[in-house]
Amino acid sequence: MSKFIITYLGGDQPDTPEAGKQHFAKYQEWLSSLGEAAVSGMNPFKMTHTVHPDGSSTQGSSTAMSGYTIIEADSMEQALEITKACPFLDIQGTLEVSELMEMTR
Repeated sequence: MSKFIITYLGGDQPDTPEAGKQHFAKYQEWLSSLGEAAVSGMNPFKMTHTVHPDGSSTQGSSTAMSGYTIIEADSMEQALEITKACPFLDIQGTLEVSELMEMTR
């Protein structure tokens, strides 16, 4: 099995706290349905800073990336099928799927 990273981009914030709870419950249900295939489930980003080539840094991100999930799958096709069921798509978010390569030291 290979590991794949699902990167979360954009997405609308739920309108109310109740809608947020409902969305979070759907997300938890999706992760639970993956079983052991969910290697690293919920990884939202917080307090992002960007480091520039000159060594300076600024608060905020230069992308719309808001978090990631790592899964195991037999193929890219299987990883894409898993990703298509992610509730992040319900809030108009976009998901990118990449196979992770293990590098040796």
